[in-house]
Amino acid sequence: MVSSGSTALDAIVAKLKSSDDPKRRYEYVLWLAKKLPPAPREIHCEANRVKGCVSQVFVEPQLSEGLLQWQGDADAQITKGLLALLIQGLSGLSPSQVLAVDPAFMAETGLQASLTPSRANGFLNILRHMQAQAAALADG
Repeated sequence: MVSSGSTALDAIVAKLKSSDDPKRRYEYVLWLAKKLPPAPREIHCEANRVKGCVSQVFVEPQLSEGLLQWQGDADAQITKGLLALLIQGLSGLSPSQVLAVDPAFMAETGLQASLTPSRANGFLNILRHMQAQAAALADG
């Protein structure tokens, strides 16, 4: 297993990995989307918009006592679920821990079997955007 440095992210990856059924993995991602708390309208700005996604995706970090908390929103349920997976998995980490997350964990989830290539690419773009935001906060 690729360790992400996040026990929350590792737990999500393990849960997804434990199912051989692509439909159940997809349902879990949709369930995560439903659990994502509503984001305030103010996060819908250019600085928080994830580029390279077919869907409209916005994510915003808050740094408190050296740890990141995230909030976000997406206009498509499956994309919202992927965003929720990353928000849940990367919250409570320091910026350097977020930067150390290896995108290879995505392959371990088995989600590629359920996602279109553009969604899989969007998932990677969301992670990269969150890492760029974490880097900016680490430097700031």
